[in-house]
Amino acid sequence: MKNKIKEWLKSGQIDIFLGYKTLQGHPLPHAFGKDNLEDIDTLITGSNYYPLEKIATKLVAEKPDIKIGMITQDHSQRALNVLYIWNQLDPENIKPLKGDGCSSNLKEHADDSHREAGKSGQFKKQFGMNTHASIEEAEIFAQQERFQRWMYEFQKCIKCYGCRNICPVCFCKQCSLEHSNLIGTGSLPPEAPIYHLVRAVHMAGRCIDCGLCEEACPADIPLRLLYRKVNAIVTELFDYETGSRLDQSPFSIIGESITLKLKPIAAA
Repeated sequence: MKNKIKEWLKSGQIDIFLGYKTLQGHPLPHAFGKDNLEDIDTLITGSNYYPLEKIATKLVAEKPDIKIGMITQDHSQRALNVLYIWNQLDPENIKPLKGDGCSSNLKEHADDSHREAGKSGQFKKQFGMNTHASIEEAEIFAQQERFQRWMYEFQKCIKCYGCRNICPVCFCKQCSLEHSNLIGTGSLPPEAPIYHLVRAVHMAGRCIDCGLCEEACPADIPLRLLYRKVNAIVTELFDYETGSRLDQSPFSIIGESITLKLKPIAAA
């Protein structure tokens, strides 16, 4: 792998390679260049949970023609597909290279065993919602109880923006979560549930279910469960599978039908 990266850089197939390097005992994102090929020997081939796709998007915004190689993990291709169809990255200028696997933390949150759990109710929490629950399990409660459970989760938010900042498919130049007339940038905590419902709508048709938002959330809010629900609505209404292929048009929520479908989310 390291020899391949060196060859890509020497031959000009890529301008930089995004990977991970241990700095002060912690694996951090690092851009390897052709000016110091020996530095590539320090590359950590096992993927970590910092989203290199997000870093690539920021680099391309500054230098549109830059050619980037990067370590990828299981969810990375879905993220790249979303960024390709939204014209944030050009697949001709991106060379992915599969790493050795996900980090232990990401594996814990990316475990799909919840999909096999059925409606046993074993994930029920006393107050809120459990992130390992399936959509079906989360909806076994009556509407009023779902509302109370989600409001309990949303009121824990400290508006740190960790979920947005780490998300590999958040790329808006102007974020509505910082719009003073909508969220109120000077108020802490944010008014529940507007912050998370606004972001949930933006994640519909974008979320790749990587689990990074939950990993970053210091309040342990079950964000993946919320975004799986809005993605399920998108799939049901539009037969749109987020990040699954490149022959899809960019998805945006337009029309009364999706608005009506989203109303139960506020009460869920």
